[in-house]
Parts: sequence; C-alpha cells; structure tokens
Amino acid sequence: MTAVTVPVPIATSYFQYDQQGVVFNMWYFGWFDDAMTQFLGEVGYPYTALNADGLDVQLVHTEADWRDAVRYGEQVVIDVATERIGSTSFTLSFGVRVGDQVRSTSRTVYVVVSTDGSGKRSVPPKLRVGLESALADR
Repeated sequence: MTAVTVPVPIATSYFQYDQQGVVFNMWYFGWFDDAMTQFLGEVGYPYTALNADGLDVQLVHTEADWRDAVRYGEQVVIDVATERIGSTSFTLSFGVRVGDQVRSTSRTVYVVVSTDGSGKRSVPPKLRVGLESALADR
C-alpha cells in the first residue's frame, strides 16, 4: 500500500530523552497528536476551524509499533496519511522517520464530536475532502 502522506516536522527536546539516550515512548503519542492537528491544517481544514464550527475529535483507539529508537539530536518527520473515513470517524496512520528510516508506525481512530458535549457528529464535508486528499492507496 502506497500512502499519500503529509510530512510534519517535529522538534525534539532534551527532556524527552530517557536514561538509555532515546526518546521515551510516551512522547511519540504527543507527537502524533501534534501531527494530527498540523495535518488537518495542511489538508485544508485547520483544527481551529473545526473547533469554530462547533466540532472536535476524540481519540478512541491508538496503537504503535517501534522499529528503532529516536536518539538525541536526530531530526524527526512524521508522515501522516488517511487510512479510513467512516460516517462519524476516521483513521490516520503515522510514520515516524529520521531521514528515510522509519523508526515507528502508529494508527489512531478519531471520532468527530460536538464541542457542546452532545455527542458524535458526522464527518463534516470540509474535513472529508481534506482527509480524502491524503487517503492511502489501496
């Protein structure tokens, strides 16, 4: 499967590294969250616009696999692609890489919700168009 991806550069910080000299695993999930919000802007529906439209997203499932660690001083890029679009949810895939070497992969399922707390909403047309622009080839 070849994915159409949006590359999102990530700045690493000294405090993210553990005693082994590698990025501690929990930081990857923060990176994925940052990458998701940057991705939405890159595909034409910034997170602030989503919120202004009375919508937000809730993470309902995430999983990650590590192939190799990110070490201090390495420049990280996260490739984000749309894996699936449903009626109220969508799945994004993330590839953490240093240069051409993929260090970690992840996928996260998000559900669109109303900011007023009233529950799930359909994926809005503006979001659907943006997600489709980065849909992984099947």
